[in-house]
Amino acid sequence: MLMELQTDTQRQYCIFRSGRDRYCLSVLEVEEVISRFGLTPVPLAPPFLMGIFNLRGVIVPVLDIAHDEDSRSDTFPTRLVVASWNQGAGRSVFRVGLAVDEMFGTYVTSEPLLVEEAPRKALPCRGLLRQDDRLIFVLDIRRFAEAFSIPVI
Repeated sequence: MLMELQTDTQRQYCIFRSGRDRYCLSVLEVEEVISRFGLTPVPLAPPFLMGIFNLRGVIVPVLDIAHDEDSRSDTFPTRLVVASWNQGAGRSVFRVGLAVDEMFGTYVTSEPLLVEEAPRKALPCRGLLRQDDRLIFVLDIRRFAEAFSIPVI
């Protein structure tokens, strides 16, 4: 059973691939896409934490959202999508880098998001976006801190 989650207003998404699957974030949550970056490994880090990097003086954890799939290639991700959100009044902005294998650009739609009970991913998703003949996981970046034990630096 498919359920509508959003209204008929136009929304714009940043679409990318990590592992086998396509994901997207609202462009309002994407701070920037970085193609050249150096990661510093974190000793004894969980498998999803690839490391940290310095973004103009701010330390950002980098997550591999395809870590639990057997689809992670042996190649190093080509880009990072830096997502950010404000945690509320008087609280700081939280940033996280997502390891990306391929960028597809942006997509504008007024179609509602679809969800079938819960997406099969363990990742926090808002639902699914239909783009042509593909379904894309719409990530809920605000719930990433709950889903991943991201170290705060």
